[in-house]
Amino acid sequence: MAHPLHKKLLAEALGTFGIVFAGTSAIVLNDLSGAVFHMGVALIFGLAVFAMIFALGDISGAHFNPAVTIGLYLARRISGKTIVPYILSQITGALMASIFLHLLFPAHETLGSTIPTGSLAQSWMLESMLTTGLVYVILTVTRSGSKNRITAAMAIGGVVALAALFAGPISGASMNPARSLGPAVVSGNIEVLWLYFTAPILGAAIAVLICACSKESGCCSRKYTGDNL
Repeated sequence: MAHPLHKKLLAEALGTFGIVFAGTSAIVLNDLSGAVFHMGVALIFGLAVFAMIFALGDISGAHFNPAVTIGLYLARRISGKTIVPYILSQITGALMASIFLHLLFPAHETLGSTIPTGSLAQSWMLESMLTTGLVYVILTVTRSGSKNRITAAMAIGGVVALAALFAGPISGASMNPARSLGPAVVSGNIEVLWLYFTAPILGAAIAVLICACSKESGCCSRKYTGDNL
């Protein structure tokens, strides 16, 4: 069933809100109490992605990530007219999540911002590689449409959790410009925000290239014929 654009945009905003609020809340609570632990933060991000895809995937396609939206466009899975409104909705959801978190914990300095602990080059390469893996999995598991939404949600949420487990302490394992933008803008930690824009977008483009070379003909080059996620 095709949904009107305003419902898709609302779903993108709500889904991004849910992911950013759940994940960054876990980071903030761990900073304040130490009760969540790193593994808990990673699992919460993965579970939030799973839940939002399962709940909203049949409405908007469950991008919740500007890099994913751009990747799906490059793979000719979505129309070009979708890009800007989807990204604006995702950014709105992320900002609202961080504003709400700031109201709950006004003294927290970062609100779960993604801040590299090593060199910028190290984090940039990690974010590029992680996003390549994430978008490649998305392109693979969404080939058969919404009939396999549970499987897709599990796979994508699992990739997010896995990436956060091993790369979270280094780069934050964002893989999502909206996820990084929300807490960075609200907390004022915008110095390295460029890294979390450029690296995921490049990673998404590389994933499309790998998919086009490794999957069946037309997998990532077929002409857009409507929402097929």
